[in-house]
This record gives sequence, C-alpha cells and structure tokens, in this order.
Amino acid sequence: MDDVTVAQSPARASTADDLGAIADNLSAIAAVAGRRDLADRLLAATTRLRDPRLRIVVVGQLNQGKSQFVNALLNMAVCRVGDDETTAVPTLVQYGAQPAAELIVGDRRGHESVALPSSAIGTITSGTDFAGGKDVVRVDVSVPSALLADGLVVIDTPGVGGHGHPFAAMTLGMVSTADAVFFVSDSSQEFTAPEMNFLTQVTTLCPTVACLLTKTDLYPHWRAVADADRSHLRSAGIDIPVLPVSSHLRAHAFARQDERLNAEAGFADLYDYLRAEVLAKAVAASRDSATDDIRVVAEHLALAMSGELAALGDPAVAEQARSALVAASEQAEQMRRESARWQHTLNDGIVDLAADIDHDLRDRLRAVTREAEAAIDDSDPAKDWDRLADWLVEQTSVVIGENFVWATERAQWLGERVADHFAATGDSTLPSLGITDLDGLLDEVTALAAPDVERTGIAQKLLIGMRGSYGGVLMFGLISTMMGVALINPISVGAGLLLGSKAYRDDKQAKILERRGKAKMAVRAFTDDVSFQVGKESRDRLRTMQRVLRDHFTGVAEQAARSINESLAAAQSAAELAGTQRESRRAALEQELKSVAALRNRADQLALGSA
Repeated sequence: MDDVTVAQSPARASTADDLGAIADNLSAIAAVAGRRDLADRLLAATTRLRDPRLRIVVVGQLNQGKSQFVNALLNMAVCRVGDDETTAVPTLVQYGAQPAAELIVGDRRGHESVALPSSAIGTITSGTDFAGGKDVVRVDVSVPSALLADGLVVIDTPGVGGHGHPFAAMTLGMVSTADAVFFVSDSSQEFTAPEMNFLTQVTTLCPTVACLLTKTDLYPHWRAVADADRSHLRSAGIDIPVLPVSSHLRAHAFARQDERLNAEAGFADLYDYLRAEVLAKAVAASRDSATDDIRVVAEHLALAMSGELAALGDPAVAEQARSALVAASEQAEQMRRESARWQHTLNDGIVDLAADIDHDLRDRLRAVTREAEAAIDDSDPAKDWDRLADWLVEQTSVVIGENFVWATERAQWLGERVADHFAATGDSTLPSLGITDLDGLLDEVTALAAPDVERTGIAQKLLIGMRGSYGGVLMFGLISTMMGVALINPISVGAGLLLGSKAYRDDKQAKILERRGKAKMAVRAFTDDVSFQVGKESRDRLRTMQRVLRDHFTGVAEQAARSINESLAAAQSAAELAGTQRESRRAALEQELKSVAALRNRADQLALGSA
C-alpha cells in the first residue's frame, strides 16, 4: 500500500494556472500604463494563488491521541507519544527533502530559529535549555513525507486544559489562521462539557472543522460514543463530520500493505474529507480572492482608458466626455469625503471595540472570581487548594478563549463596516486582520500562589487545649473548694476538658477563616494579573488591526482616486492631440481596452466554471 497524497485535481490546478496567467498579463498592461500599484496588487494575488500550503491544526484535550494520529497520518514517528502529557509546545510538521528540526524562539523584538537534534524533538518544554532563556514559540520539523510534498502542513498542539498548559489562547490563535482543524477526542466516552465549549470556540474561528474519534480499536462501544457525539453536536447547532479513526490499525495497514485494513482504520474516509472539503475550500478561497483582484484592477485600468478614448471621439462624444469629466471630478471629491468617513468609522469603532472587549474580559473574570470565592467559603484551602487552583486555571482559560473569539468576531464585523464605505467602488475586500498572534500571551502573568498555611503540630494542639482547659479547671475548682471539695476533682477536670476542646475548635476555625481570606486574596491577585496582561495584549492586537485596516483601505482609496485623476489627465491630454496622433492613439486604446475586458471576462468564466 503506497502513501496517499491530497494533491488538487488537474482541473483545479489548471484553473489556478489560468488565473495566474491572466493576472500576469493584466499586470504587464498595468506596468505599461504606469500603474505599479496595481501591478503589485496582482503580484500578491498570484503569490497567494500559487502557494500550495494548507495548514491543518490538530487540537483537543489531554491524552486524546493527537500526536499518535499525526504520526499515523504521516506514517512516520514525528511526534512523541506516551501515556503522560508529551506535547509541551506546538509542533509544525512540513515537507523537507531531508529530515530536520528547528526550535522557534523569540521575544517582543522578533523570532529566530535554533537547530535541534532529532532526538530532542519530543523533549522540548517551555523551559528548555535550547531556547537560551527566550520564549519557546514552536518546534518546526521537516520530513520527506509524500503527503506533505504538495504543501500540506500539520501542526500538533499541546492538550488544552492540562496542568502546565492551561491556556487555550495560543491554540485558538493558530486555529484562526488554519485552513482546517482536526478536533481529536478518543472513543472512551462522549464529549465532555469542556470539550464542547472548546469545540464551539474552534468552529467559530475556523469554518472547516472535523472531529476525529480516535482509539476505536480499544473501545468496542465506539459506535455508540460516535452517535452520542453527533447528538451533542446537533444540539449545539454545530454541523461538522465525526470521523472514527484508529492510529494503531493504520500502522498495521502500512506494515502489511493492506488497503482493507487501512479503510477499516478510517483513514480512507479521512483522505476523502481532505480532498473534498479542506483542499476544495482552500482552492476556492484563493481563486475567489484572485478573481476579485483581477476584476478590480481591470476596472481601474478601464476607467483611465475609457476617459481618454471618449475624449478622442467626435465632437458629440467629446461633449459627453466633458460631462463625464465633470462627473469624475465630483466622484473624486466624493472619494475624498468618503475617505474621511471611513476613517471616522474605523477610529470610533476601534475605541468602542477596545472598551467592549475590556469590559467583557473583566465581567467574565469577576464571575469566575465570585464562583471561586464561594467555593473557598465551602472548603478548607489547606486541603482543597490544588483542586481549586486547577479549576481556577481551567476557567480562566475558558474565559480568555471566549473573549478572544468574541473579539475576533467583533473585529471582523468592524472591518466589514469600514469596507461598506467602498462598496460603490467595487473594492470592498478585507485583508487578514492580523490579530491572531498570541505567542507568550500570559508569560508575564504571576503564577497562582498557594496561600501560606501554618501547620499545627501535636505539641501546639496540646498547648492550645491546655491553655483553654486551665481556665475551666481553675474556675470550677475554686467553686468546688467552697463546697469543701478539692481543687482537682471530676467536675473541674470535666469542665477543663470541655473548655480545652472548645478552645481548640475555636482556634482551628479561626485558622480556617484566615486561610480562606488568604486564598481569596490569591485568587483576586491572579485574576487581576490575568485581566491586566490579557487586556494589554488585546489593546495591542486592536492597534495592529487598526493599522492593517487603515493601510489597506488607504491603498484602496488612493488607487481609486489615482484612477480618476489619471482619467481626467488623460482625457485633457487627448483633447490636445493632432488628428493623426488622435487616430493612432485611439486605435491603441481600443485594443488595450478589449484586451483588459477579455482578461476580466476570462477570469469571471473560470471562477464560475470551477465553482
């Protein structure tokens, strides 16, 4: 049994090549016309169109078989597997003619790579010596896999919700830039509440998601679990496929070259999904983006050519051209006014969005803090702190993830509002908003500190009891002496025992109250620190998004204004040409205009034909 690839079909590859050729021809026309800005835009479009890379991010809770699935998918031991938590940092696996590994480290000044021996891949943690004291971003592994040769990139992520990797924000950041996401859950049980919460966030950030039900070879009841998982997904309104797979059967299938066993392992269905859904959607997205750029550039070029061509016509047409020039001048003025409007929309939207995101984060963290304090009031932090700390870290992770998802949705909505101002120009496409870089999001958050607990030894317990019993023995002993009984008697001893035990209980309760107070202070300090750090990072991402949108739409406005101004200038110059020059220039313009129109029509036909 040979390894399988997910290369795009010849028809799709031909469409991409044809669109690339159209963009190249149109770029040459733009360069001749002196529109380097339009030529650069088409160059970026063809670069995206011809980029074969597809990023597949593998996510899930701890010990669900993510790394083992990646190894089975590639038919080679790339990621470390085991019963304990093994993937400590994200591992990116891509094609390479020779096996190689690099550790990507960095700080706020940028990232750099450090060569890794292959034996160290599975041992990398956030505190590895290879990082040289810098933050560990990920591990990049290159392997000569036929599956990856066509541009597929697989990213294995640490399990979310585990001790030491409690925050899912970094994983969600990778999800939002992925072409597809595989959510891994083993078949030992149906989806848990944390899994459903995380899956809801994932499906919000990435439209192409599949659930992989792993370890079907270990659990005979996996079909019932799969049906229960599908029911949970329907109840949550999540429409994604559930694909049962067995990594062990996959390994046996390759060892025996058994196609039937490979199909039983579920990987045949998985490859069909990769071809039909992941690859098809990625190709369609790049095709539509390139077609939009071709259409917009063709309109810009046609605008300048049409204005000049009209001015070269007969007197009646020239009069119409003069009217068109007036209309074009008004359109240019409208463009300038519109420029101020979209900038107001962007600036006001960013301010409102920053306030809303900060309020949402603080409100969610306050709710977690109140719940944690209520749990502290019902427990003894000396006994239950570890359990409470794990719960608090997990809930904080959920809060950060939900805040990030909501912020991403609102940022997309704001970008669409700004793009609406350019609907009249036909160029209302959105750039990548650049708010997904969450590396080191919580590196500066102070770890949740356990409250100081003063241990009460046996000698101290006896001393407290004796101190309390002394008063009881003395008081009741004095009373009994008035009755002619000795100071030490059964009544005074019993009273001493009662008051001594009460003193011990009171002291114990006072210490519990003190520990609860310290525990609440530790919780508040932790959530305040999280709020401060995450709020800072959110504002930084919003400023990045603002710059991206500002630069993108400034370029759009400048391209439209330049096209109108050049149309005006070309028409005025055409009116001054001599008769023979007018005819030759007119013939050249008509030919160029036909070429531009033909290229645009061909691009539209290709987009419709391959849709």
